[in-house]
Amino acid sequence: MGRYLLQKLLSLVPVLLGISLAAFVLGAVSLGNPAELALSQGGYTPTREQVAAMERQLGLDASYPVQYLRWVGRALRGDLGESYSSRRPVAQELGRRLPVTLKLAAGAMALACGGGLLLGCLSALFRGRWPDHLIRAVVNVQLSVPGFWLALLLILLFAETLQWLPTSGNGGMRHMILPAVVLSTASMATAARLTRSALLAELGKQYCTAAAARGIRRWRLVVRNALPNAAAPVLALLGNSLGGMLGGSVIVESVFALPGIGSYALEAIGNRDYPALQGYVLLTGVTYVGITVLVDLASLLLDPKVRLEGRRL
Repeated sequence: MGRYLLQKLLSLVPVLLGISLAAFVLGAVSLGNPAELALSQGGYTPTREQVAAMERQLGLDASYPVQYLRWVGRALRGDLGESYSSRRPVAQELGRRLPVTLKLAAGAMALACGGGLLLGCLSALFRGRWPDHLIRAVVNVQLSVPGFWLALLLILLFAETLQWLPTSGNGGMRHMILPAVVLSTASMATAARLTRSALLAELGKQYCTAAAARGIRRWRLVVRNALPNAAAPVLALLGNSLGGMLGGSVIVESVFALPGIGSYALEAIGNRDYPALQGYVLLTGVTYVGITVLVDLASLLLDPKVRLEGRRL
């Protein structure tokens, strides 16, 4: 198993290098001169001498490979450069906004996990009956509705019409309910589908058939016997969805005016703030890879088949 884990970690090295290279290329091939962009904030038009001086200050007079190695070296020390628009360190800005995105992703993951498992269990428990058909229809709607449209619909209903929840801003838990619901909808539906199919596969096995023949109630059979064996792939799916939530919160944070890293990236695109955008891509990429490793470790602990495969490797 130790060799299996070592191979997993070594396989992440080229992935991390690819993420860092993609983040660097994003700024290197972008339109406009970064030195000129840094000096021209606020409508100021710099001279050629000022642009040349800024290029030397930013290290842009070196070749691209040298710039990349310098940028990676600074990133390993936690230095992601300085934002063109705010003139503040990008790492500091991301660190200040990251808790908001983490709180949003945690709420969305709780809803996706609880709602997905509940809907999947009910659908499998009432297979072929009207609750199953209703849940499958709801799941199809969840997968079909665009996130931005659902966000606007929920704001209109719960914030403007009923006035139960705030429309935007970063306050208490009430401010996170609507954004978390929007962000969790697609993951909840996918988890419900996978839970249903995994439970039905487990219920068709011999140990479930024998338990049902002994008179064990179907709901107890689903919850206590089939669900623990069917939960491993669902949890792996939800773990990978968490990385997608962290990186895919741009629209949700923009609609609900949440000061997270997603809205920071959107502001960076509008301001052509390439250091900020590079830092965002690097942070979300590394976070997604880290979550993938944790999901693999969880699968290794929960699924005996994965543990057996790890011992063989």
